[in-house]
Amino acid sequence: MNQSPEPAGHSGGISTLAAELVVACILFAIGALVVYDSYRLGSRWAGDGPEAGYFPFYIGLIICISCVATLVFAVRGRATAGRKLFVGWQALRQVLSVIIPAAFFVLGIQIIGLYLASAVYIAGFMMWLGEYGWLRSAVLGFVVSALAFLTFEVWFQVPLYKGMLDPLAFLGY
Repeated sequence: MNQSPEPAGHSGGISTLAAELVVACILFAIGALVVYDSYRLGSRWAGDGPEAGYFPFYIGLIICISCVATLVFAVRGRATAGRKLFVGWQALRQVLSVIIPAAFFVLGIQIIGLYLASAVYIAGFMMWLGEYGWLRSAVLGFVVSALAFLTFEVWFQVPLYKGMLDPLAFLGY
């Protein structure tokens, strides 16, 4: 197995150069999508004012130009940036241990709604990171979500998103 030596004091991870390149490429793709779709909608100044894609087109263009500049500066400064550690593997694992469940939480909101997804999210975090028992975690997740439901739906009469499956339909909400 051929491994390159790591800089002194580092246990490995993602370099600053790699992080800059990946983020610039992702943001460039988003900017290019905005430019393309804005052009499709109409990005010119019409007789009666700007078309629907006028302002988003230029915002997307600015994003793309900024990303190209970031790529150029990152590659030109690669001799020093490539050796700097952006994030170590252990720190990245800790960040991902929060981001990945949060992404599933957002997906869960779309499917089963805010209240039920919140109960599952709270209980899951309590069991996984807090190392609480399943009963305590489930009860607290349910209580917090129930209090949020009462506060918003009943007392303030502000409906929050229930999800595609609408698990609270049987309550009339």
